[in-house]
Amino acid sequence: MHTTTLPTRPTSERLFTRAFVLLTVAELAYFSANGVAIYTLPLYVTGPIGSDTAGAGIAFGAFAVSALLLRPVAGWCADRWGRRSLLLLGAVIAGLGLFLMPYAAGLGGVITLRLVLGVAEAAFMVAAFAAVADLAPASRLGEAISYNSLGLYLGLALGPLLGEVLVRLGDFRTAWLGAAALAVLAAALVWTLPSMRPSTPDVVRPRQLIHWASVPICLAFLASIVAMGSLLAFSALHATEVGLRNASLPLVVYGTVVVVGRVAFARVADRVPPLGLGAAALAAMGTGAAVIATWTAPQGLLIGAGVMATGMVFSTPAFFAAIFARTDPAERGVAAGTATAFIDVGVAAGPIALGFGAEVRGIPFAFALTAMVAVLGSVWALWLARPRVPVVVSSPAG
Repeated sequence: MHTTTLPTRPTSERLFTRAFVLLTVAELAYFSANGVAIYTLPLYVTGPIGSDTAGAGIAFGAFAVSALLLRPVAGWCADRWGRRSLLLLGAVIAGLGLFLMPYAAGLGGVITLRLVLGVAEAAFMVAAFAAVADLAPASRLGEAISYNSLGLYLGLALGPLLGEVLVRLGDFRTAWLGAAALAVLAAALVWTLPSMRPSTPDVVRPRQLIHWASVPICLAFLASIVAMGSLLAFSALHATEVGLRNASLPLVVYGTVVVVGRVAFARVADRVPPLGLGAAALAAMGTGAAVIATWTAPQGLLIGAGVMATGMVFSTPAFFAAIFARTDPAERGVAAGTATAFIDVGVAAGPIALGFGAEVRGIPFAFALTAMVAVLGSVWALWLARPRVPVVVSSPAG
């Protein structure tokens, strides 16, 4: 285990270092474990646990509650104790929680373990974003975030497939233990990383849990998360309404475009002003949502999902690059904790709010509201990106 402190920025322009690759592979293992849980949890709760779909929803949502509440604390801890410590803690807690899931005593036990897994998520994801900022050269930060995010996307895409295979080959216990093994693998990979502790940790104020300088940018980022949450929540239902036989196809299109785009256009976020790119990304997401809202046919849904995905390709790298560009190295953990908390808010609150619109006036109306949110976010990002012209005040004497 390495205990050396990293410089605030790598001195080389090389991106694919041993530490960067190991971090990305560790994230792939960790989020694959999460993906297994996403597939297994509702079937496990409504099957062996003997609960209903409401119980499955409560168990699923409990994860987000503890994750949201603890992300700011995790960010502060990552700045004080180093990124590796939090990554390791998150992976170990996740492995323990997943290992205990087959032995949960009823729905209450499952909910308790899901709250524990939310703690793991807060620690691991916040530290991972801060670690990417530590490991990446300043001129390649957007590219680093693009490549690194593939661990999350591929993990959440492949994990459910792996979960289904494990359940079929064995049973639910097999799937949970397989997920736990992936979390342990993530912990083993993290163990080999350097500490990634800022060289000036005392800069962090003891009670600062929110990185207030990042909040205006996070509000624009929130608009993209709300748009993404809308597509994830309502695309399958809308697919059924418009007569698309394969209701999962819009999400397949979305995931494929994001993964391919993050690889093909990884360097764009470093060559374009990040807030301007974020505004363009939100405009694309708004356009895609408007297409879905107005073209109520299978083609409209698939094209709209693809356009929204194109915006998401650039949204996260752009906004995180903008946030870290304005953040002191000793406060990257707090900044990551603040930004990722907005992800939880957007994924949870966005679909809930838009769901009321869908209930009253239909799903196309919900996507129309989504388009409005994205456009407002784009306008806000452009306002943040405006040139700051210093005001010169002359003396009365001239």
